[in-house]
Amino acid sequence: MTKPAAITLLAWDRLLDAGARAMRAARRELKRAGLPPLEWYDILAAIDRRGPGRPRDLQAYLGIEQYNLSRLLSRMERAGLVTIMPCPGDARGQIVDLTPAGREQRAAMWPAYSTAIHHTMESRLDSDERIQLAGMLEKVA
Repeated sequence: MTKPAAITLLAWDRLLDAGARAMRAARRELKRAGLPPLEWYDILAAIDRRGPGRPRDLQAYLGIEQYNLSRLLSRMERAGLVTIMPCPGDARGQIVDLTPAGREQRAAMWPAYSTAIHHTMESRLDSDERIQLAGMLEKVA
């Protein structure tokens, strides 16, 4: 078994800490604005970017456990934000798509989410640092 170098462990800890802090900031801003939870935004944004798709594809893309994604999608469907319909050619499969209300909800959530991004990263790093960080994260993503 290979033990990572101390600096690698430090970088790992800081990466996890930064990610956790960013998510807490986003959750806090959404809650402050009286909006749905961050997970809803992530799902709405993924469907908006990628188009209608199967829940299993959303699960893989977002890294959400199947049972949790099913629960979230059911709640979002009841709220009128997504539709869940049978998959053509696969009687057991489903396709998830945004409703117009889902697109509106995502747009309504963006300002709070954007505020969290600004306070967590944009206000702390200059443009060159953000470019460097994006490049480094691409290597480990």
